[in-house]
Amino acid sequence: QVPLVESGGGLVQPGGSLRLSCTGTSPSIYPVSWLRQVPGKQREFVALLTKEGVVRYLDSVEGRFTISRDNAKNTLYLQMNNLQAEDTALYLCSSGTLWGQGTQVTVSS
Repeated sequence: QVPLVESGGGLVQPGGSLRLSCTGTSPSIYPVSWLRQVPGKQREFVALLTKEGVVRYLDSVEGRFTISRDNAKNTLYLQMNNLQAEDTALYLCSSGTLWGQGTQVTVSS
């Protein structure tokens, strides 16, 4: 199986934006999701997309983050706007039983 590979993380100032990508997602596998992890804390659900097009978000990111996918490119995205310090984490994507290694997002002035 082709592994999932996240990219697009980095250092951004509060209020800034990033778009994360996750390549290797099979178009036939649902749901797909993004989670995040901070050292010393449990992995936290961020966003979910189902086959029926239903989306779910963590309450604290609702209205700021958008999950989407491009099946032609086998890629899942997470658009993150108005980033805050509390969004700092390692972001991981999931598709079926596959996970990526994560991409680090750091929000700091």
